[in-house]
Amino acid sequence: MNDEITATVGRHLYSFDGRVLEVFGGHTVRFHVRHMHIRAKELDRKGKRATVDICHGRPGAAGARHIWTYSVAKDGDLSGLFRLLDTVAAAIDSAAGQ
Repeated sequence: MNDEITATVGRHLYSFDGRVLEVFGGHTVRFHVRHMHIRAKELDRKGKRATVDICHGRPGAAGARHIWTYSVAKDGDLSGLFRLLDTVAAAIDSAAGQ
């Protein structure tokens, strides 16, 4: 990946450069693909609400955990966020295979 991608949801700005995911808004958090587990899921079948769950470390390992919940009604379109998170998930999988 050569370019930074971003997504804005509510008061949060997500930025990913291929190695580091940063979430700005409130307090800034940074996650490196080699030390991150991510899970994003739609909370309803219509895609109107979603939860983003990001952990420092791997599943089952000790580490900080950050959870954000969004709704289309309050935060606007979530499709850009899901595209960014799909890219992050692919980078995590790629880093795990190296």
